[in-house]
Amino acid sequence: MKITFMPDTYTVEELKVSHLHDRTYCIFDLEGTGINPAEESVTQFGAMYYKKGASLNSTFSSLVRAYKPIPEAVANLTGISNEDMIQAPSFAEAYHAFLEFIGDNVLVTQAGYEYDLPMLKRHCDMNGLPMLTNPVLDTKAMFTYIHPEISEVISTDFLIRYYDLNTDGIHRHNALADCSVIGRIFAHVLNEYQALELDHFTAGRGRRMKRFVIPEMYLTAPIGGGKSDE
Repeated sequence: MKITFMPDTYTVEELKVSHLHDRTYCIFDLEGTGINPAEESVTQFGAMYYKKGASLNSTFSSLVRAYKPIPEAVANLTGISNEDMIQAPSFAEAYHAFLEFIGDNVLVTQAGYEYDLPMLKRHCDMNGLPMLTNPVLDTKAMFTYIHPEISEVISTDFLIRYYDLNTDGIHRHNALADCSVIGRIFAHVLNEYQALELDHFTAGRGRRMKRFVIPEMYLTAPIGGGKSDE
């Protein structure tokens, strides 16, 4: 899979996933110390298995010891504090456990092409670890490919509104809880693909996705942030 970033958009190529409706997937999400994947530290892994029409209860969650302090605004958003980091596993420990959980399944994320994957790759490079090689579907990209008429940034909040999902009582910005939201979004996306008689996702065709916007205040004074509107 090849992701090419431009100032406000990105494209994805060299990815094809077939048999969309018959697979068992692994949905995953990361939390971090802020919203800029080039600068921030992972603080939590979350993952869960998903299969269309099935009830699967296998989940994974692990804190990750950050290499920089968690800003107060991010701690308030995620519920993960600097105190939690004291006894949290190292990135290498949490990553190895995560890889064991996901196996060779196709992964599913939301806005992961521009946040989770770049941050994960940077952490693997920093720790001398191999980056995962699983195919990765992004609900944002899948939605964009079948809705070229929509010009908004396809954030999680946009998709929650679009599919009229009730997220009351869900601890948003907790990685595992966010996986449950992504799973519900993914179910709706798969239903749309099925209605269009599409049983595969092939990246390319020149389709560009709008990147989420990092607030200017955060870029100039990194005292807050979080994966708040991916």
